[in-house]
Amino acid sequence: MPAIIRLSRHGKKGQAFYHIVVADSRYARDARFIEKIGTYNPRTNPVTVNIKFDRAVDWVQRGAKPSDTTRTILSAQGVMFRAHLQKGVTKGVLTQDQADAKFNKWVAEKETQLTSKKSSNEASKKDAYKKRMAVESASRETRSAKRQAKAAEAVKAAEAATPEAPAAEASSEEPKA
Repeated sequence: MPAIIRLSRHGKKGQAFYHIVVADSRYARDARFIEKIGTYNPRTNPVTVNIKFDRAVDWVQRGAKPSDTTRTILSAQGVMFRAHLQKGVTKGVLTQDQADAKFNKWVAEKETQLTSKKSSNEASKKDAYKKRMAVESASRETRSAKRQAKAAEAVKAAEAATPEAPAAEASSEEPKA
C-alpha cells in the first residue's frame, strides 16, 4: 500500500479549506484516508496551517510521499527539515543534540521572518487606511467648497433677479363706481 500525504478539500464553493491527510494513493482525493495529520487554510493572510508535527515526521520517515503542494507546506512548517536531520542521526552523521540545535536555530529564524511579515502586513494595512482617509477627507472638502460656492452664487443670482420694488405707482385710472 503506497501511502501519500495530500490535501483533502473541504469547505463551500469558493471558500476552500483543506485537511492534510495520509491516504492510500489509489483512493480518490476526498475519499478514505489513513490518518488526518493537520489542516490548511489558504484564505487567511498569512495562511493558517495546523499540523501534528510528530505524526507528520513519522509518516515522512516511514516513506509516505507528499504531493507537491503538501511538500511545500510541510517544508514551511519544518517537517521535511526535521526528517532530514533525523535521517542524519540514524546514519550517525549527527548526534541528536546537534540535530536538535540545528532545528531550534531554524525555528527561531522562521519565527523572526513570520513576525516581521505580520508586522509589515499590519503596517501596510494601516498606511493604506490612512491614505484612503486622506483622499476621502480631501474629496469631502472639495465637495463642501463646491457646495458653498454654488450656494453663494445662488444667493447672488436671487438678489440680482429681484431688484428693489419701485414705490407704489399711483394709477391714473380711478375705479368706476
